[in-house]
Amino acid sequence: MFQADDLRLFLSEISLEIENLGAALNLEETSHKISELEEISSREKFWDEAEETQETLKTLSLLKAKMENYRRIVELYEDLNALVKLILEEQDNSLLQEANDDFLNFKKELERQKLSALLNAEFDSKNAILTLHAGAGGLEAQDWVGMLYRMYCRYCQTQGYKVKTLDFYSGEEAGFKNISFLVEGLNAYGYLKGEKGVHRLVRISPFDSSGRRHTSFASLEVIPELDEDSQIEISPNDLKIDVFRSSGAGGQHVNKTSSAVRLTHLPTGIVASCQNERSQYQNREIALKMIKSKLAEIKEREHFKRIEDIKGKQKEIAWGSQIRSYTFMPYTLVKDHITGHESGNINAIMNGEIQEFIDAYLKKRIKN
Repeated sequence: MFQADDLRLFLSEISLEIENLGAALNLEETSHKISELEEISSREKFWDEAEETQETLKTLSLLKAKMENYRRIVELYEDLNALVKLILEEQDNSLLQEANDDFLNFKKELERQKLSALLNAEFDSKNAILTLHAGAGGLEAQDWVGMLYRMYCRYCQTQGYKVKTLDFYSGEEAGFKNISFLVEGLNAYGYLKGEKGVHRLVRISPFDSSGRRHTSFASLEVIPELDEDSQIEISPNDLKIDVFRSSGAGGQHVNKTSSAVRLTHLPTGIVASCQNERSQYQNREIALKMIKSKLAEIKEREHFKRIEDIKGKQKEIAWGSQIRSYTFMPYTLVKDHITGHESGNINAIMNGEIQEFIDAYLKKRIKN
């Protein structure tokens, strides 16, 4: 446990980090931009142009969230500083444990805000579209997809992100063969892009009556959701459109109409589908946005050098291609093969506490 004098010294050193964070966030410029957008949104004809209105309000919301996060850090610092000062002045060590706990929580939040400030790539601030695919392992792999979907949903809840299922194909007995979902929130893509790759599970299968240990695989794709005014153009002649009946919940309407849509981008072979909306038109628009997002993300990363680059380098969803391993037996361990970060608290990880792995990836990316 840190003593009050130690905490005072640490807080003195941290004050400079907070100043640097404020500089990285361009607070003055951000504040000016917020005032400018608020003035625009108050104009009489602001609501006449739907697309411009939506984009303005979205940008305004993102900037306000950035300022609010910084203000929260400053308030936490000031509250902790006042608590330490009270302990020293009153010589009251009964509050020391509380101060230590607050200090550790503050440090974690500060580190996260520092990483967030460095998420400045073109798509980092965007929403994210995640797609999980079952790989080698059959029924066990399909159940693994369901477990990962739950893990990411739990993580998103803790971050205040909204999750919207776009498309899924249920497994034969459990889980999913694949599932796509939208994660909405500030820096969703920036935080989640490092999760892209093959995830490996080792456990005693509940589907094996002999109680044998099984190894299963699932892959995760992560792409940014593009705005309506995206510069990616797709010719209608390059799209193959298939319609089919939705397989999810929705009552009689879902069962009687072919509202689900699958789009195939013929030049690249990229496929996207959506069955979440009741309208075939809405599902088509979402699927088209998914294809545009995939093309834009790969364009930024590979610059369309080869068709293989456009489609993305998809490794086989099996041995030797995993980015992370989750071992339940004979010991419990989650190990990231990209960063080397690992944790033995596998229950917490499967309940969505994956921020430490995300932070490890971002720190490694910054160093590189």
